[in-house]
Amino acid sequence: MNISSLVAQNYAASKTVTAPGVSDGNAALVAAKDFMATLQASENTALSAMSAGADPHALVQALAQTELAVQTAVTVRNKVVEAYQEILRMPV
Repeated sequence: MNISSLVAQNYAASKTVTAPGVSDGNAALVAAKDFMATLQASENTALSAMSAGADPHALVQALAQTELAVQTAVTVRNKVVEAYQEILRMPV
């Protein structure tokens, strides 16, 4: 596999993951679908690496993307919980 094509492929995959969200009000739904797609792609890469001996660099790339997606989801969840707790602390 050519290194420049591998770099271009990984850049394209990372670019779609980090692109700005949709502004039509369905941003949370789109983000959840992108999160699930990232997890599914990483799972498929891991399965192919274990069974068919796929490229180990692709496996490491998929695991890094999954780790970033999970960290982002946890951060968003923490911010939502923090906002909810702040609302509960407001006087009525």
